[in-house]
Amino acid sequence: MVFCLASARTGRKCKINMDSRQWLNGVACDGAVGGAKASKLAVEAVEKQWTDNPPPQNGRSDIQKWLLETVNLANQSVWQQAEEDASVRGMGTTIVVGVQSEEALEIAHVGDSRAYLLRDGKPVLLTNDHSVVQEMVRAGRLTEEQARINPYKNLITRCLGHEERVEIDHTPVELKARDWVVLCSDGLPTVLRDEQIGEVCAEHEEPEQVCEDLVKLTLDGGAPDNVTVVVIQYLDEASDNGSK
Repeated sequence: MVFCLASARTGRKCKINMDSRQWLNGVACDGAVGGAKASKLAVEAVEKQWTDNPPPQNGRSDIQKWLLETVNLANQSVWQQAEEDASVRGMGTTIVVGVQSEEALEIAHVGDSRAYLLRDGKPVLLTNDHSVVQEMVRAGRLTEEQARINPYKNLITRCLGHEERVEIDHTPVELKARDWVVLCSDGLPTVLRDEQIGEVCAEHEEPEQVCEDLVKLTLDGGAPDNVTVVVIQYLDEASDNGSK
């Protein structure tokens, strides 16, 4: 199991926080149209699955299967509600979820919520944003700096709730002692560069401190969007017995 801490705050220019987060396993959601409800439904679906049908204790392939099934259930929850309630038809939310197996951290995501690995202060982006702008970056039509200020940077190409079925990206990451993993909504990288996220992790020993500093720096930087952050530090058995 992944133990994590999360912090969600409303952005400086947002009156409603459309982000949601769940405390038992690593998961962050960021709503689009009707997003406050969509992200809440997605997190509730993950939490229910965790309670009613927790992930297997062993077997990496079984955990991967559980993770994809869980995100699919979250998609179904949002899609069904949108079908039944015309006032929120078309609502959607992004999601990123992390579950620890014996060998790795298994990550699933849809949309532009992100997962980072921070090792020795160096950030590695583990997920590919499902967004118009990032597709242009991958195609070599924009630089990362151009993408940060592009007026279409918030247009996503994939999310939970828009279709009955959704394509889910799965990323396994092998963890080493003292690694940090940061799951976040797009409000964080909109303000902070990857190197800044790495610097904050390198400065602290506790996930609480990293969460608080990342959120504070984002808010101080203007925070045009909501921000949700989940921070996990991996400790091997010799250092402190697992994740925290």
